[in-house]
Amino acid sequence: MSTPKKIIVLQGHPDSSVPHLCHALALAYADGAREAGHDVSVITVSDLDFPVLRSSKDWTEGATPEGLVAVQQELLAADHLMVIFPLWLGSLPALLKGFFEQVFRPSLMPEGNSPMAWRKLMKGCSVRVVVTMGMPAVAYRLFYRAHGVKFFTRNVLSFSGCGPIRTSYIGMVEQADKAKVDGWQAQMRRLGAAAQ
Repeated sequence: MSTPKKIIVLQGHPDSSVPHLCHALALAYADGAREAGHDVSVITVSDLDFPVLRSSKDWTEGATPEGLVAVQQELLAADHLMVIFPLWLGSLPALLKGFFEQVFRPSLMPEGNSPMAWRKLMKGCSVRVVVTMGMPAVAYRLFYRAHGVKFFTRNVLSFSGCGPIRTSYIGMVEQADKAKVDGWQAQMRRLGAAAQ
């Protein structure tokens, strides 16, 4: 095996009151990564306490919420990030976007809030984005052009220096039987083991 990596699994489903497919897939990914010898931490966004940003001044001058400071440092130290979320209104849920708005602040940029400084923030951190949806995945990719996910990967992850960024679209989840879910979990375990 190659050198073990520090992997963060970011569970972006906004509802933790009941188990969802996102939770099962994230767990399979984390299990596969741990079994392969990687150092894995799971961050569940819905379990974190943070307010929604309401002004540009708060984003540029405000402090990172106390409950997110340790999480922020974990993200910055990661070699690989796996982000999983359900597709809501064509994009990521508001809670997950609010999370990234809170943790990716200009205060992290000692060199100043410039595009070049941002691209150094998470340089060298690879990413796997996993998106579940009710529609066929091929329809989201080809008909809708996956714009809602592309804005996130380009304007948040790539802009912050992450790369390479790979995506997995999992569609028709409401109709999936146990065999289909088992197959998706096996796929996630393989990707986790490979830190991809």
